Parts: sequence; structure tokens; C-alpha cells
Amino acid sequence: MNRLWSRLGVRTASVGLLVAGLGGGVYLGQDRDDQQQSNSAQFVMQANEEEVTLLKQRQNEHAAARAYRSSAENAAAGKAAEEAKAAATKALTLEKAAIATAAAKKKAEDEKKAAEAKKAAESGAEVPYTGDIPSSCNEYSGSRGVGCALMLDAGFKIDQFPCLDKLWKRESGWNYKATNTSSGAYGIPQALPGNKMASIASDWKTNPATQIKWGLNYIEGRYSTPCGAWNHSESVGWY
Repeated sequence: MNRLWSRLGVRTASVGLLVAGLGGGVYLGQDRDDQQQSNSAQFVMQANEEEVTLLKQRQNEHAAARAYRSSAENAAAGKAAEEAKAAATKALTLEKAAIATAAAKKKAEDEKKAAEAKKAAESGAEVPYTGDIPSSCNEYSGSRGVGCALMLDAGFKIDQFPCLDKLWKRESGWNYKATNTSSGAYGIPQALPGNKMASIASDWKTNPATQIKWGLNYIEGRYSTPCGAWNHSESVGWY
């Protein structure tokens, strides 16, 4: 009987040890799983931190690149603006110089003309015409060519010149020194008195252009056109 209980006790103890061993194995296995899970989580966290660090690094690099591009673009824009300003300043300087040169040239030409006119007036010589003669007046020369050019400048059409030509041929023969001894009329248009033509210029005695300008003003104011003046002269013998 005692031997039976001894065997039962041994078996019971053995089963207990086996169960305990199994239980311990389960616990050990769970510990290993928990440890592995903990290590995996730690590895994931470490990987995430590295990715975040790398992402921040790349963001910083991109920001630095953008800042550099912006700085380079600003520098290029500033340089372009300076170059444009310098070019504009240079162009303005050249323009002013050209204007000044043209003004000085014109002044010199005007002074020369004035000196020639004064000299001609003092000597009684004819003052030369310095304007342009259009091609439509090429068939006329001397004072007649000047008269044709000035008539066009005054706004009359070329078909009026034959009337003007006949009118002043009759009056003075286009001679700027023509004088009517009986009336005192003077010059190409036979102004009466001659000094009326001083309203155009003081060189009225020796400058055919001055006389012609005055004569055209007179005709326009009294007869509207040279042909109107010629028709009146044909009717009554004077204009």
C-alpha cells in the first residue's frame, strides 16, 4: 500500500513538473515573441526617425537651392536693370548731343545768312535764296523759280503760277530793283510805298524772297488767288 502511494506521488510530481515545464516553455516563448516585437518596433521607430531626418535634410537642401536661385535671379535682374539704365542714359546723352549739334549748326547757318543779307543790303546786291525749289518749279529760274516755290509754300496750287508769272512780268519783269518813278512803287510786286514790305523783313530792298512773300500775302488778302489778281489787272490795268 505504501509502495503504491509512493508511485502515485512520483507520477504526480512528474506530471506537475511536466506541466510546469510546458507552462514555462509557453512563457519563454511568449517572452521571445514579445522581445522580437519590441525589437521590431524599435527598429521601425529608428527607421522612421532616419527617414524624417533625411526628409528634413532634403527639405533644407531644396530651400537652400530655392534661395540660391532667387538670389541669382535677383542679381541678374539687378544687373539687367543697371545695364538698361546705363544704355538709356547713354542714348539720352547722345540724343542731347545730337540736338545740341543740330541747334549749333542751324544757329551758325542763320548767323551766316543774316551776315550775308546784311552785307548784301549794305552793298545793294541781291540776297540769294537759300530755300529748296520743288521739281514742279524746275522750268522756272531766278526770281521766277523762287516765286514758284514760295507760292506753293503759301498754299496755292501750281496751276496758279502762270497767272502770277504774267502779273509780275507786267508789273516789274520780276526785277527786285524795279522802281516806278511816277508812283514810287518798288520791287517785284510793285509795293506802294516800297517800305510796306518791311513787315516781312528789313532786307526788302535787296531780297526777292522778302518781296515775293509780301506780294503773295497782299494778293491772298485782296484777291484770294494769283489768278484773281491777274484777272483784276486784265480788267482795269492794275491790281
